[in-house]
Amino acid sequence: MKSKVYILGLSLITAAAVSLNASASDLSSPSPEGAKAYIVSPQEGDSVKSPVTVVFGLNGMGVAPAGVEKENTGHHHLLINQETLPKEGEPMGAPPLHFGGGQTETQVELEPGTHTLQLILGNHLHVPHTPPVVSELITITVTD
Repeated sequence: MKSKVYILGLSLITAAAVSLNASASDLSSPSPEGAKAYIVSPQEGDSVKSPVTVVFGLNGMGVAPAGVEKENTGHHHLLINQETLPKEGEPMGAPPLHFGGGQTETQVELEPGTHTLQLILGNHLHVPHTPPVVSELITITVTD
């Protein structure tokens, strides 16, 4: 009987360790099939004045503030002039602008010239979903 209890206890400890290791290396949340982030405005190729009002869109998921763990929700992060997306499975730091309050629009001060904008949704821990929910990269021109 002692050996059965020992084996059961060892199995539970091993399962817990595997679970902890998996969650430590990948903190992402699943995204539903077809979920899509998009920028409502400005649109690709627009010429705008600063400050630029950026309106966020999301289909197939809901918006929830950072720290609120609810299935199929997240909050927006705005990448400005970024060539690469944040790493999958890891919390997003700077430079994405975080909208952890659940905001769906913002105003950003941009210098005159050409800029790129892209949204990526983060879960309650600021980690991109799996698969990532990312908008298309748009290019705008800020005029004087």
